[in-house]
Amino acid sequence: MSLLDIRVPAVLLRIDRNPFHHGTLGAVRSLGRTGVEVHVVADSTGSPVRSSRFVCQMHPPPPPGATPTEIVGTLRRVAARIARPAVLIPMDDASAVAVGRLSDELAPSYLLPQQPGALPERVADKAELAAVCAGADIPHPVTLIPESPAQAASAAWQLGLPVVAKWSRPWLVPAGTGLRSTVVVHSGQEARELFLRAEEAGSRLLLQAFLPSGPDRDWFFHGYADRSGAVRGGGPGRKQRAWPRGAGLTAVGRWTPNPQVQALAERLTASLGYRGIFDLDFRRCGTTGDYHLLDFNPRPGAQFRLFADSAGLDVVRALHLDLTHRPLPDGSPRPGRSFVVENYAPLSALRPMLGGRELAWHAPDDPGPGRAMWGLWGRHVLRKLRERLGGPAPAARPAEARVVRQAGESHPNTPVEPAELTKVTELTDDEKASSC
Repeated sequence: MSLLDIRVPAVLLRIDRNPFHHGTLGAVRSLGRTGVEVHVVADSTGSPVRSSRFVCQMHPPPPPGATPTEIVGTLRRVAARIARPAVLIPMDDASAVAVGRLSDELAPSYLLPQQPGALPERVADKAELAAVCAGADIPHPVTLIPESPAQAASAAWQLGLPVVAKWSRPWLVPAGTGLRSTVVVHSGQEARELFLRAEEAGSRLLLQAFLPSGPDRDWFFHGYADRSGAVRGGGPGRKQRAWPRGAGLTAVGRWTPNPQVQALAERLTASLGYRGIFDLDFRRCGTTGDYHLLDFNPRPGAQFRLFADSAGLDVVRALHLDLTHRPLPDGSPRPGRSFVVENYAPLSALRPMLGGRELAWHAPDDPGPGRAMWGLWGRHVLRKLRERLGGPAPAARPAEARVVRQAGESHPNTPVEPAELTKVTELTDDEKASSC
C-alpha cells in the first residue's frame, strides 16, 4: 500500500525555460515512485525530464511573460484534462509567485497550502526580504536600495567595495539581455551603469554588503511547513562544491546537522506564518560567525532529494501527504548523505561517498533522463569550445533553450543546444497519457 494517496495526482509547474532543472526531475521521481500520477507543465524542448518513465504527461507551459489570466487558463486546461483535484507544486520562483497571487482562482481544481497569497512574492523579492529578516531578527547582509544613478555609486562606496548587486525580482529579468540576477560590483561606475538598466531588468536594483565565500560558509535549509506550522521533510545542508565556483548552484551538497541554521529557519517561517515548501540560502560571516540569510525561495530547492529520511519523506512527499490529510511518517534523519549533480561535478559523481549519495540525473530505475542529459550537455560543451576557439558555432534552432539560474545563485543565463530525445524517450507523450 502506498504511503501517499495515489488517487490524487500532482501537477508540477515551471514557467522558466531551463532544460537542466534537475529539481523538476527529482519531484517527478519522488512522487512517481509512490504511484502518484505526475503531470509536468513546463517547456519540454530538449529537456531530459520528458524521458522519465514516471512522467504521466507533459503539458505546454504558459508563454514567456504570461499574464495572470494566461497562467490561470493554462492550469485550468490541465485540470480539465485530469478531471479531478490535484496537488499543485510550483518549481521556480515565477511559478510560486503566480500561484500565490492566483490561489483563489485555482482553488477548486488544485490543492494548495493555506497562507496569505502575497507571502511567496514577499519573501522572493530580495528588497522585501531585508525587511522580513529585520522583523524576525534574522541576520541579513546590510542592504541599500538606491533611487538614482548617483545614489547607486555612493551606496557602493558606503558599503565598501566590492558589493553584491541584485535585482529585487530576479524572475522578471528577461533572457537574452546579458543581465544577471546577481553580480559582484567592483566600482561605483559599475553600480551606476547597472542602475540605468533597472527598467530593462523589470525591478529595483539593490546593493548588499559582500560576505566572502570560504570553506564551511555556504549553507542551505530545505523544509516543508505543514498545516500546524511545524517544519518537516528537510534539514540543513552544506554546499561543498558550486557551479560556477564560489557563488553558483549546489553541485555537491551534504546533509550536515547545524542547530543554528535549523533554529533560524524555524523561527523565520513561524514568524511569517509560512505554509508550504521552502528553500533558504545562508552564508556564514567569517568575522562574526553569524549565518546571514541570502535568499528565501518559496518552492523546492533543486537538491531537495538530499533530505530523504529513513522513511522516504522529503519536502515534496510531505506536501502531498499534508494536503491530502494523510499522516507524515516519523523517519530518522540521515546526516552525511550527499547529493551530486553529475554534469557540474562529474568526478564527484564517480567517487564513492560515505553516508550514501543521490545523483541528480542518473537512477537505475529511471535511466532515460541520465542518457538524455549527457547528450544535451555534450552539445552544450562542444558549442562552448567552438566559440572559444573562434570556430563556427552550430546554428541556433528556433526553439533554443536557455539555462536559467536558480534564485540565489549568481551565474549568467547560459545558452544550451536543444537535444533530439526521440531515441532515448521510452514512451511518447501520447503513450504516457494513455498509461496514466
